Amino acid sequence: MKGMGMMPEHRRKPMSEINVVPYIDVMLVLLIIFMVTAPMLTQGVKVDLPQTTSEPIQSDKDVESVIVSVDANGAYYVEIGDEGSDPMSLEDVRAQIGRILSQRASSEILVRGDENVPYGTVVRLMSELQGAGAASIGLITESPRDEN
Repeated sequence: MKGMGMMPEHRRKPMSEINVVPYIDVMLVLLIIFMVTAPMLTQGVKVDLPQTTSEPIQSDKDVESVIVSVDANGAYYVEIGDEGSDPMSLEDVRAQIGRILSQRASSEILVRGDENVPYGTVVRLMSELQGAGAASIGLITESPRDEN
């Protein structure tokens, strides 16, 4: 009685090979996605470091410079033209620069930091200035002194 409910006599052997073509396709798609998105994930503040023999920057006479200074204690000051300010917090600097840029979008933003201020303090300041709407930020430096 061959038939009802019985297994056929010819059984198929299980396949011991794995088809890797779909896995390669998925891997290549993921590789392309990561290659496209990786440059977008990097964040930072673009800084052009000055050379020791650099020439002074020629600024427009029509554009008023706004100088944000950080002293050795980490206090922030905003100087517009010849007017200085009292020490202020980083949030106050961001708010004031945001107000200035909303009134005069062509203002130059320059950062002057004391040489004893930690690098992170200046980077935080530049990040806040960028968040306030500053498209480009310049650094004010002095020529190195010869100590002969």
